[in-house]
Order: sequence, then C-alpha cells, then structure tokens
Amino acid sequence: MANRTTIIAGNWKLNKTAAETRRTILELRNKLAGLSTGAEVVVFPPFVSLETAVDAARETILQVGAQNVFWEKSGAYTGEVSTTMLEALGLEFVLLGHSERRALFGETDATVARRLEAVLGGRLTPVVCVGEGLEEREAGRTGEVLARQVEGALKDVAPDHIGRVVLAYEPVWAIGTGKSASPTIANDAHTLIRSSIAAMFGRSAADETSVLYGGSVKPENTASLMRESEVDGVLVGGASLDAASFAEIVRAAG
Repeated sequence: MANRTTIIAGNWKLNKTAAETRRTILELRNKLAGLSTGAEVVVFPPFVSLETAVDAARETILQVGAQNVFWEKSGAYTGEVSTTMLEALGLEFVLLGHSERRALFGETDATVARRLEAVLGGRLTPVVCVGEGLEEREAGRTGEVLARQVEGALKDVAPDHIGRVVLAYEPVWAIGTGKSASPTIANDAHTLIRSSIAAMFGRSAADETSVLYGGSVKPENTASLMRESEVDGVLVGGASLDAASFAEIVRAAG
C-alpha cells in the first residue's frame, strides 16, 4: 500500500438528537482513551447535532464531518447548508454522493461534482461515495458504473487538488442489508476505482488516494477487509450508532 491515510468513519444518517450525540461521543471517548492509532476516526452526525459533536469530541482522536453540503456559499436555497457554515463549526470532513442521497433525493454525478468543487474551494476533506446496485452487479456492469461515477464526480477537480479527495466504495446491494461484500470483492472494486483515478490524474495520484469500503461493516468483518491491499478504511453505517461496536471497529482496523 502506498502512503495513504487510513480512515475509520461512522455515518449516523438520520439518527441521534444533540443529547444522544453527546452521550455517544462521551462514551466513545472513554472506550478509545489511550488508543494509539495512525488512523483518522470520523463521525458524521445529522446537521442539528454537529455543533454538539464538535464540542464533545474536543481533545480526542475523534473528528466530525457533515453528511452533505450545498455548492453555493449563501443565497435563497431553503434547507441547504454551505461549506462556509460547516467550516465555521470546526468540521473536518463532508460526505458527498451517498447512495441514499442519489436514490432518494435525486443527486447525480453532476450535482456531486458541483458539491465537490465547492468543498475543494475551502478546507474540508470530501469523502465521495460511489457504488453499483444489485442489478448492475449481476449484469456485470460494476466496472462501467464505478468508472462513470468516479469520472463524473472528479471531472472538474484540478490535478493539484486530487490529493485532498477520499473515495468510498459502497455497493448499494450491501448497505443496510447485512450483506457485506467479501474482502476480495471490495478489493477488486477498489482496484477499478483506482484505475479510473489513474486514467484521469496519473498512477501516482491513484496510488495515493484513500479508498474506503462501506456496506454492512461490522466488528466481525473489519479486520479481514482492512487486510486487503486496496482497502484504506471503512465507512460504517448502523454499527457506528453503538459506541461499543464502533470502538471495536476502530480497534480492529488498527
């Protein structure tokens, strides 16, 4: 593996009030106290809990990210949040193009690209999600789908900015289903993603880009996933809502 950053991330989705967020992070603080790891550990709470999360995570290994962001800095965009607002809260990361955003809220490769451009204009680290559905996998179209999504999202990224981008492979058929991709399947998909990055930005850039796996990640399968050469971390869904479970994953990934 090249000199890539290991990232263990927990996407809380539409879960946890501000009070519940504080309790969970304080519990994580206790369970991860004294842990020495080279990995970056990130949680992505809902928007209304972000400020609480940042406050509770101070002086710990935990970092905080947002689950989405809009491409404009301000204006008549009811319900949206800008990069400037997120940066002002002290966030470090932001998710872009999660499959649920694509499937339920009409996000496309083009809108992901616009969000990514806005993020790269500031200091947040973007985690761009890509992945195929079950029908696409069964039809043998995984490579085609991943190439389209990677190229569509990264098409406007300047070569000197690609080093700031993190990719996350999340096979849609494995999200919330309990069906995790095998380590080999995950590694093969990450290789395809890296090939698309190489075609756009060169092999060196591809080798240095962190690619995470997301899809029914649990304490039991984390270590085997992390042993694969192209897997640089995990994007955890349901298992990240429980502090004990997420702490186990962080330790297993180390």
